Amino acid sequence: MIKKVLVANRGEIAVRVMRSCREMGLRTVAVFSEADRASRHVMYADEAYCIGPAESHESYLNIDKIIAVARRSNADAIHPGYGFLSENADFARRCAAEGIIFIGPTPETMEEMGDKIAARKRMMAAGVPVVPGTAEPLGSAEEALRVCREIGYPVMLKASMGGGGKGMRLIHSDEEVREAYDAARSESLSSFGDDTVYLEKFVEEPHHIEFQILGDSFGNVVHLFDRECSVQRRNQKIVEENPSPFLTPELRREMGEKAVAAAKAVGYRGAGTIEFLVDKYRHFYFLEMNTRLQVEHPITEEVMGVDLVKEQIRVASGEKLRFRQDELFQRGHAIECRICAEDTENGFMPCPGVIRQLIEPNGIGVRIDSYVYEGYEIPLYYDPMIGKLIVWAVTRQYAIERMRRVLYEFKITGLKTNIGYLRRIMYAPAFVRGEYDTSFLSKYSRSLQRQNGDNEEMENMAMIAAYVDYLFNLDENKPVRTVDQRPISRWREFGLQKGVLRI
Repeated sequence: MIKKVLVANRGEIAVRVMRSCREMGLRTVAVFSEADRASRHVMYADEAYCIGPAESHESYLNIDKIIAVARRSNADAIHPGYGFLSENADFARRCAAEGIIFIGPTPETMEEMGDKIAARKRMMAAGVPVVPGTAEPLGSAEEALRVCREIGYPVMLKASMGGGGKGMRLIHSDEEVREAYDAARSESLSSFGDDTVYLEKFVEEPHHIEFQILGDSFGNVVHLFDRECSVQRRNQKIVEENPSPFLTPELRREMGEKAVAAAKAVGYRGAGTIEFLVDKYRHFYFLEMNTRLQVEHPITEEVMGVDLVKEQIRVASGEKLRFRQDELFQRGHAIECRICAEDTENGFMPCPGVIRQLIEPNGIGVRIDSYVYEGYEIPLYYDPMIGKLIVWAVTRQYAIERMRRVLYEFKITGLKTNIGYLRRIMYAPAFVRGEYDTSFLSKYSRSLQRQNGDNEEMENMAMIAAYVDYLFNLDENKPVRTVDQRPISRWREFGLQKGVLRI
């Protein structure tokens, strides 16, 4: 039985994993870089160890340091979260060699499905439809040009070991091929240490829909239905919802069956995701498999009533799945918004800095997975996402209304965030109708930016003014005055002294 879990990650996902561990009675170990010394996951864990400087390759990507902490703390299992080492087969293999349980799939599955070209071959053999394209790595720009002409433009050039939108280039004509080929290989090499690329036919007006899967060591696999992930900017998801408003019951059932077939084809163990592209005619194609927990997993948990982290831990402990496919069903509707410290009016540039004030929303059907707090300084070394805001309601309409309300209540000062941008998405007619695809953000980019007349800036100014007024009226800041005088703000007092304001 697992008794102590080291979480080889940071930020909100580290806190989220530790919460489930605490409910299960398991002790937790945090690792942190020097930049994360004051992070919430460090304070939440039962034990915490610094593993190096802020740079990821010297801390969160350093396998030797993480294994050393696991041995020192007597942790018998490691949960990798997502990102960093979560899909690193060498890390999973090293854990096994050290007698430490890796809470995730086998390294062989990671290698097979982490290579997009190998994954395409395996899915074709399993009868899962794939997007037309190359079955082998491209050897040159000339070969890429030939394939592009064969399958027809537009095409998508992809890194075989890629993810998160890196190493991807959309090509519309012959003139773009060489530059795209060189750029994709270079980005893939720098991001993943591998410059292998391949081509797929670009599916126009696609929906990005994924199915959550769970498998155990006894060959049992179930899916936990779908998530619509089509609100994307540069192939990075921003808003997700469950269930998808685009799928019909018949298509949902068929895609779920294919997702299970895909997982069984590789003997999948643990929590994972089968991602599909669905065109406007509702034809679907296998996109990739993520051999880890997804950022957007909370909306599945809310709709399904299943704690995916607990299920990961149970499966890693050698237990069988606790439910069959016919026992699983979707209830209600959930939406997730990723809260990021970024300037949406300046090319979505990251905005690290100190959080001066934080007001988080609450109420029925509201969940926040975050790691920040008032006074915390967001470091500049990592992803700008600082949390996830999740709502659940009995219908999609009510879920949208609830998300509008909580985004209005969510206040962060001291740095710029995308909260206002997310709020405008919730009012966009195409989103409200559920009639959107992966081109949604680019198609409506102008209307989603803050317009003249928006009261967001005025709200922030009013909140700052109220906070300053509060500080000035604290007992230690009050000027000496007679007993019968009512405390007033410093601003009003200043006006009276100068004869500017009369009451």
